[in-house]
Amino acid sequence: MRKSRFTDEQMLRIVREIDAGGTWAEVTRRHGISKETLRRWRAKYRGLDLAEAKRLKALEEENRRLKKLVADLALDNALLKDVVGRKW
Repeated sequence: MRKSRFTDEQMLRIVREIDAGGTWAEVTRRHGISKETLRRWRAKYRGLDLAEAKRLKALEEENRRLKKLVADLALDNALLKDVVGRKW
């Protein structure tokens, strides 16, 4: 997955601009993002403070790493079952 060019702090600040009454067109144009990106950020970060956002990002990274580990182990398991199941 591609790394975002915005930090968590910047994303929160942009979402807070919308919550404070800024217009969508103005905010998206000023920061060079699409409306869809802003909608995703707003759904994800609305109501969070910076510490919670950093914790969320850390948990997502850990979840990604664990999913990869489980996929690798499942592949190894399938290969071993295939080798054991063969008739030599």
